[in-house]
Amino acid sequence: MPDPQLVLAARVQAALSAAFGPSYADADPVIRPSQFADLQANVALPLAKKLGRKPRDVAGEIVRNLDTADVVANVEVSGPGFINLTLSDDWIAAEAQRALEDERLGVPPAERPQKTVVEYSSPNVAKEMHVGHLRTTIVGDAIARILAFLGHDVVRDNHVGDWGTPFGMLIEHLLDLGEDAAARDDSSVSDLTAFYQAAREKFDGDEEFADRSRRRVVALQAGDPETLRLWNVLVDVSKRYFNAVYGRLGVTLTDDDIRGESFYNDLLAPTAQELEDKGIAVISDGALCAFPPGFTGREGEPLPVIIRKSDGGYNYSTTDLATIRYRVDTEHVDRMIYVVGAPQALHFQMVFAVARMAGWLNDEVKAEHAQIGNVLGTDGKILRTRAGGTVKLAELLDEAVERAGAVFDEIQHDEPFDDATRAAIVRDVGMGAVKYADLSVARDSEYVFDFDRMISFHGKTGPYLQYAAARIRSIFRKGGIDVADATGPIKLGHPAERALALELLGFGAVLKQAGETAEPHRLANYVYAVADAYTTFYENCPVLKAPDEETKASRLALCAATLRTLETGLHLLGVPTPERM
Repeated sequence: MPDPQLVLAARVQAALSAAFGPSYADADPVIRPSQFADLQANVALPLAKKLGRKPRDVAGEIVRNLDTADVVANVEVSGPGFINLTLSDDWIAAEAQRALEDERLGVPPAERPQKTVVEYSSPNVAKEMHVGHLRTTIVGDAIARILAFLGHDVVRDNHVGDWGTPFGMLIEHLLDLGEDAAARDDSSVSDLTAFYQAAREKFDGDEEFADRSRRRVVALQAGDPETLRLWNVLVDVSKRYFNAVYGRLGVTLTDDDIRGESFYNDLLAPTAQELEDKGIAVISDGALCAFPPGFTGREGEPLPVIIRKSDGGYNYSTTDLATIRYRVDTEHVDRMIYVVGAPQALHFQMVFAVARMAGWLNDEVKAEHAQIGNVLGTDGKILRTRAGGTVKLAELLDEAVERAGAVFDEIQHDEPFDDATRAAIVRDVGMGAVKYADLSVARDSEYVFDFDRMISFHGKTGPYLQYAAARIRSIFRKGGIDVADATGPIKLGHPAERALALELLGFGAVLKQAGETAEPHRLANYVYAVADAYTTFYENCPVLKAPDEETKASRLALCAATLRTLETGLHLLGVPTPERM
């Protein structure tokens, strides 16, 4: 599906070359939407100074050389030298028809597919996921879905925290409870937060337990088989819990995507050795450190990336560097996207800088931190329980479904639902509301978690978009028509038809931008714009009661193209679309 802005940009560049010579063919035409026409080119003003001519004269010269026959219906120079471009109805209709007939809605696969690791979610073993994991999980999943649809080789990576000193006390606490407790869903082990807190309380208050825990850490790090077996018991309990949450959210992560800190344990020493051999890491105050240029403290002193602590232990920086090294040397990736909270920005900047010094990152292999902003309560502070504690993700999702059910029951429905159907729809509405509210905000921005706003069936919300898709399906059910049979041809008459068809043409360009920037909110905002354009179309253009069969066929085809665009876009965001609402 050609992006109108790119199509006209190419035409304007050709006109520049014809009017002023080949040296101007690469000038940026700056094509943007306009209130005066479909699009506006702002190229004459910056060129006028170089050419020593008046901007309107330059614009006129461009227009005289502009090939617009099959794309543009009207072109005019306005203001100090803007070029206003109105697209041809026939061209818009033909491109919308082409998208309808294409199984990918006219979105071409990437010309140069990249092997891309998307690292997201990353909860800790033996700890429950909290609201802070919500964004890293669903934003990362949307990024992975979008890139995969665009044709890239996506590696989903759930870099769980499954190694380190806390596991000594967790294993000893498990032994105190009885190992069989881990297999029972009603045991204290299944409540991971309570399990961790009980272990921590014993560690802090019972010296004998603390001594056992420290010895257990040594055994774990030494690879003691029995200790590793017990460690795996905890990992398995946590996996069951993670999968339950992922299943509710409709997240695509599986056990096969888990590659925790433990996976890289044997690579830490070789990674540190390579950095030392290359002269990148040096001993400073007993620790092995790298000092990437450009990072200084308040007093101007160089900031270190500690590779190996003075006691011989390793840390997150070591693991992250070993991970990059493994992905480059073994997995041969082209791009790494770390969907992690914004407070970790400096950590990743410095780690990436060291990796570039080592030659693991370069112009061909890139790593980027997709920063995630905080989730706030309606008081504008970090979202917490009334008691001031961390909000458990599972409890938040329970409340989302409960509230969605209450709102759902208040609205009028075209047809009755049995209890099972209602429960499934309400579940989808609750999850869709939570996910879309998050994804519609730029990932590095904070946002207020407000159930009343996000579960509304009006405005920029998940339920509004889900209802828009369901409403289109209801038209086909009432007409006894299969969506696949709505083939058009598309013809544009009413302004609302034209506006909707034009909006549909932007799908491919938006997906490409969202993939390149790892910013799902671009797609979230686009699907809302499509739904909004469809609402105007729905209110002004009768479909089943169209004035004639030709118009009816065209409008049904527009409905089908809109439905496929909405459902594909929402699927890539991980938002479910119930067939009926």
